Amino acid sequence: MIQHHDNRVTGLTVAYIGGGSRGWAWGFMTDIACDEQISGTVRLYDIDRSAAERNRIIGEKINAHPDAKSHWDFEVSSSLQEALAGADFVIISILPGTFEEMRSDVHLPERVGVWQPVGDTVGPGGFMRAMRTIPMFVEICEAIRDYAPDAWVINYTNPMTLCVRTLYEVFPQIKAFGCCHEVFGTQKLLCGMLKDMGLADDVKRQDIYTTVVGVNHFTWVTRATWKGVDLMPLYAEFAKKYYDGFEDGGDKNWMNSSFAFAHRIKFDLFNRYGAIAAAGDRHLVEFLPPWYNSSPEVVREWKYGLTTVDWRVEDLARRMKRSDDLISGAEEISLKGSGEEGHLLIKAILGLGDIVSNVNIPNRGQIENLPLGAVVETNAFFGYDRIEPVHAGKVPENVLPLVARHVYNQENALRAAMTCDRKLGLSTFMNDPQMARVSLSDGETLFNDMLENQKAYLPKGWFE
Repeated sequence: MIQHHDNRVTGLTVAYIGGGSRGWAWGFMTDIACDEQISGTVRLYDIDRSAAERNRIIGEKINAHPDAKSHWDFEVSSSLQEALAGADFVIISILPGTFEEMRSDVHLPERVGVWQPVGDTVGPGGFMRAMRTIPMFVEICEAIRDYAPDAWVINYTNPMTLCVRTLYEVFPQIKAFGCCHEVFGTQKLLCGMLKDMGLADDVKRQDIYTTVVGVNHFTWVTRATWKGVDLMPLYAEFAKKYYDGFEDGGDKNWMNSSFAFAHRIKFDLFNRYGAIAAAGDRHLVEFLPPWYNSSPEVVREWKYGLTTVDWRVEDLARRMKRSDDLISGAEEISLKGSGEEGHLLIKAILGLGDIVSNVNIPNRGQIENLPLGAVVETNAFFGYDRIEPVHAGKVPENVLPLVARHVYNQENALRAAMTCDRKLGLSTFMNDPQMARVSLSDGETLFNDMLENQKAYLPKGWFE
């Protein structure tokens, strides 16, 4: 049971759906262990129970670290219902399906000339991922409604927009929001800009205030300030100076990383539209016509990478090896924070300090020219037992057609998934700008083949 003290809260119950996560869960467990203001129990639930059991052991090792500032009990739940019963917070971080379904998402469209760097949000890959993810979120949400209706729900799963939208479709009274760190990367880029221009060396991303509008992975910054300084004119100079690419730390050679990029697309979009596209280049290209990814050669020209599923398989093997090493002691537990804000948002909701952060929630008017009820990404104020979206104004008129197309496509994708409507599904699939150069007959064949490749995860209605 939650107990409030002078400056801390104890007795929290957090249900972690996808509790076998090899990455997100480790970061969350570390973040909460490093925070002396909150403590309680984390119930780990995963369809791969052994993965959850391993994370329980890692969680206990994090607890035992001499620098841990709070104590958490980690339990493995046998069912979704057991994990959720009476939970105060629910975290959802799942991988919908296996790498074989992801292989179809990402690589099958290459046969018709569609090259996807990520394939998890929009485009043909994002659409198919949504079709198998939405039924999973229906089941999760029904369980939340029945066993933890008052819990706050934090989603990290992609496709972010449709996952959160599904939660509100199934249970309109749910208190859910989606967290994404893409905007953080743009704030860090602005810090790099200030350093490059000789204006400041030690700016933190939290010192940069941005007005954010759009949908997840396709957000746009329409205003950016630092200590009262308007950063937009500076960014115009910066984008011109580094139009051929800017390296802002980490792996200096973008070609050697599956996730690195040189911000060329971000700079080009700013020059064309006058607003800062606030996601990584790999995500941005998938929301646009095939201007920047019409071929692997074009991808290389724009200085970003295509993340193959083979790389993801290898990366999982590395993370599973790390899991072994953390459990055996071959790798020592480190209490370095993840950089995510999930635990800070939990604290704000508990009354332990207000915070403003970018968040994915239904549009209640915070974006004036997008449909009400559609899930959008803007800043929001987090305070005791509440989230209040910050009014962000309008998506710029020249950007609006790019964003609105996806808002309506995602609404249609939700309808198609909920009703197993092949006709609506196909038209929505073909309406995506990434499919602009694909013939109708080739697109329909691709649609049917991609559905068949994930048949095990789809309701039977798709095939009747």
